[in-house]
Amino acid sequence: MTKTNIWLAIMCGMMVNAVLFGVGTITVLTVPALTEHAKYLIPAVVVLSFALSPFISWLIAPRMRLRNWGKEEWQRGDMISG
Repeated sequence: MTKTNIWLAIMCGMMVNAVLFGVGTITVLTVPALTEHAKYLIPAVVVLSFALSPFISWLIAPRMRLRNWGKEEWQRGDMISG
């Protein structure tokens, strides 16, 4: 059976991949200097989003578990939530 953190990382990874792809594509298409090279940069954005999303989602997945959010953690905060 697969661990819960792995399932969370897979589900989170799809969303992280979509966000990375969207940010990269919008950046390429809105910056005039990058738009000239869009036919090379957009495939690079696809590859980078696939390459980076597992690592980012592996960092986010443990934060999605309810047991990691007790009253003290909500009051104290952390690096992401402040």
